[in-house]
Amino acid sequence: MLDATAGGRPTERLPNRQLVAMSLYWFGLSSIFAGLTAILGGRLEFTGLVGPGEAGRALFATTIGGAIIAVLVQPTIGSISDYTTSRWGRRKPYIVIGSVLDVVFLIGIAMANDLLALAAFITLLQFSSNFAQGPFQGYVPDLVPAKQVGLASALVGLFQILGNVGGFAIGAIAIATEQFALGLIALGIIELVTMVVVFFSVREGQTPKERGGRSWLSIAGEAWGTDILAERSFLWLVGSRLAILMAGGVLVNLAAFYLARSHGLTQAETGGAYLVMVGLVAVGTVISVVPSARISDRVGRKKVIYASCALGAVGFAIVAAAPTLPIAFAGVALYGISAGIFLAVDWALMTDIIPKASSGRYMGMSNVATASSGVLAVAIGGSLMDLVGGPAELGSGPRAALVMSVILCGVGALLLRPVEERRREDAPLESTEAVAISGA
Repeated sequence: MLDATAGGRPTERLPNRQLVAMSLYWFGLSSIFAGLTAILGGRLEFTGLVGPGEAGRALFATTIGGAIIAVLVQPTIGSISDYTTSRWGRRKPYIVIGSVLDVVFLIGIAMANDLLALAAFITLLQFSSNFAQGPFQGYVPDLVPAKQVGLASALVGLFQILGNVGGFAIGAIAIATEQFALGLIALGIIELVTMVVVFFSVREGQTPKERGGRSWLSIAGEAWGTDILAERSFLWLVGSRLAILMAGGVLVNLAAFYLARSHGLTQAETGGAYLVMVGLVAVGTVISVVPSARISDRVGRKKVIYASCALGAVGFAIVAAAPTLPIAFAGVALYGISAGIFLAVDWALMTDIIPKASSGRYMGMSNVATASSGVLAVAIGGSLMDLVGGPAELGSGPRAALVMSVILCGVGALLLRPVEERRREDAPLESTEAVAISGA
């Protein structure tokens, strides 16, 4: 086990290859839902699954169940993993089981031919993915010493974005070639490969917490104990993360509709333009993610996230108003830079302020924002798109949804203001870890 301070922060410096291996699974996890989002949007827009003017609501209907499952499963399984003792450690059993089930449910989505079946398998995929992701998110707080948090968070952000880029690229190719099933299977293979690398390369961190004779049901309920309400900075940061991720979620989830309706592209042209957008996001992320994490080590996390919000708002405004694709691509590039900055620094700030002994629980709870951001973006942005665009599916619909993204960037910045960004081990906050909420 790693050496750790009394406050729970590891002190042993990790080799860079260990940091890379630890972050690699994010590539597989992110690629699944990025690719699924693109493929689902393409199927709804081009294959006649729904009637005219109904795609936004259909997208919401097929994803809402999965979002609810994700919100419930990830913190609960993350909390259980904090107490798990096994020959593989406290995180890996959940990662392996969840990854294998992901592949099974992706095949189910590929074979589904109606909205009900799609919704059922997407819900199951959210269960299995979050079964793995909740425990996996505990690795950075488990293993990374304070001096390496910035770099580790930058790598997390980098692989998340690269996973999004890879998933979107697979989705774009699937749309352009109408090979939706092959695209979904490719996503499953990517996740399995990254899971195997993590399983054999990443060592386990801290000793599991003692159960103290409590049942596993009681342990599961602990994830939802009201003691978490005392962690005010954590709660404000989750709210800020939700708004900022929703802003990006509008563009991500409605990109196929934006390209087809606002710019009048055919199915093949939409797939090609999607690939260009993916490439621009990738370039923006690669040039921003590591430097932004380094800068945040010097000037503070919040200032850098504020800059991300401002840049993202400008990018979304440009995409919303763009009369031509080249101008829209410029806005997408700015969003890519903004996303790289946010994902790296937001992760570092979350790692700084959470209780380390319960990292699975708190990192899982933080993903309530991640899990719900996409479906809320679809629910609000997609409904706005359908309302403004109407049955005629006017190009003004997706543009109106993107204006909402500009507003959400501002909301995210405002919610960040009350967050206390000092590292927990440098200036210990009042701990409520000892509070037991029996049966919560």
